[in-house]
Amino acid sequence: MTETQEVKTVDARRLWQEAYSSAKLREANFTSLSGEELKPLYGPDDVRIDADQDLGHPGSFPFTRGVHPTMYRGRLWTMRQFAGFGSARETNERFRYLLGLGQTGLSVAFDFPTLMGYDSDDAISRGEVGQVGVAISSLQDMETMMAGIPMDKVSTSMTINGPAPILLAFYIACAERQGIAAGELRGTVQNDILKEYQAQHAWLVAPEPALRMITDLMSYCSRAVPQWNTISISGYHIREAGSTAAQELAFTLANGLEYVRRGVAAGMDVDEFAPRLSFFFDSHLDFFEEIAKFRAARRIWARKLRADFGAQREASWKVRFHTQTAGVSLTAQQPENNIVRTTLEALAAVLGGTQSLHTNSMDETLSLPTEKAVKIALRTQQVIAEESEVAHVADPLGGSYYIEALTNRIEEHAQAYFDEIERLGGVVPAIEAGFFQKEIHRSAVRYQQDVEQGKKHVVGVNCYQDEDQAGPEIDIHRIDPAVEVDQRERLAKLRAGRDEVAAQAALAAVRAAAEGTDNLMDCFVAAAHADCTLGEITAILRDVFGEFKEPKTL
Repeated sequence: MTETQEVKTVDARRLWQEAYSSAKLREANFTSLSGEELKPLYGPDDVRIDADQDLGHPGSFPFTRGVHPTMYRGRLWTMRQFAGFGSARETNERFRYLLGLGQTGLSVAFDFPTLMGYDSDDAISRGEVGQVGVAISSLQDMETMMAGIPMDKVSTSMTINGPAPILLAFYIACAERQGIAAGELRGTVQNDILKEYQAQHAWLVAPEPALRMITDLMSYCSRAVPQWNTISISGYHIREAGSTAAQELAFTLANGLEYVRRGVAAGMDVDEFAPRLSFFFDSHLDFFEEIAKFRAARRIWARKLRADFGAQREASWKVRFHTQTAGVSLTAQQPENNIVRTTLEALAAVLGGTQSLHTNSMDETLSLPTEKAVKIALRTQQVIAEESEVAHVADPLGGSYYIEALTNRIEEHAQAYFDEIERLGGVVPAIEAGFFQKEIHRSAVRYQQDVEQGKKHVVGVNCYQDEDQAGPEIDIHRIDPAVEVDQRERLAKLRAGRDEVAAQAALAAVRAAAEGTDNLMDCFVAAAHADCTLGEITAILRDVFGEFKEPKTL
């Protein structure tokens, strides 16, 4: 740029600033969804970036612009719909319906007893069986859920954490009974226990033994199920609990780095297991902030894996992630508006370079989704993929002054959190001190206050309300109470018909491994084949390892 051009640019900016200063602005809270102040305009003075060091190209370090050279020109993202409700048979029917609509991967939601490691016939499970996901208490249930589905052809994601190794063992045993070798299976088990202590609160045991189970799973899969993603390090639940975008990113990556440390400490080569780690992020309504978050995630992870852990393989440096649109953004008021919200969130995920995407259904604040709502949610992804043309160009917003400034700012916030976590002694001591919980709580309260005070607008909730706030009735999905009765009967029949000597021997092997140092996954798979139930296995783990008591944070 010549000196004359620089002068003209400065003059033009000064004239704009004068015009802006004298103009009347609408009444609005000009902040990001995370509460960050936003400038009215971003330009070259707001961002300093080295195109080679900070951006690179798609498929090359530091992967800011995407993990694949071709991005969506080579292959579209995997379209998943989170599904699972009632019985294994009903969930199998929903899976077949979604695959018939063109879905390209399965994503399993489990009911709360399963998430907490209890059988459907446990007294604590009463009234919850099949309500918010599918009830899986045994290998028999897993076989029913996957009946007729080619497990070597379909990628399956399972959203479960505390008992994740046991559910994966059921899945592996199910495939083996179908004649499919474990090495042919592709998918992901969430298995991210650290965020449970921070946000979602569904754990089995204390952090240290839980981390031991995770490293056992990582080691087992590296030799037996090499195509399986052993952890989906999840920011989704951190965000749904009320965190900001920067907190979601920082806490998720901090957890991921802790898993890497544990794997290395257990004697594994970082380049053997890091390529099978994946991530799971929320896509919220602040369109540009979300895109910047995804870009920053790739850059931070790549730099830290290479610099801090000496990872040599490019696959170890890559953040591959699944995205789900923000369930917390959906409203019970005017539920059809949720289709629009989900569309914006899905588009942000695509422009941010996601590898896999779930779009929420409009009715999920009222019930598990109906088939009609699920179909609309899936069609939303398909319209973005096939009609919007946004998938033709990798990182299309890269180079935007605003996007690059946001990406840098989120990275700076994340680093500040990394420094604070290190000061506290690491992720586990920070959990035990209640640090993450307090930070998330403060952000959640701030946002809720902004909504209640009208600083942040939510259409249909605190603005543009209908006279009849009850709104139109829509069909909702209800779970038949007979599901629980049937589950109890199935479990009773399973226990009565199994080889009890073999089952008890398998459970004794689980106890011995838990008390010793043998890999627990081998014992879990053997226990699955012996028709031991989820609750029987987890009861041993709770007995050997003890339970976690959450610290007071208020």
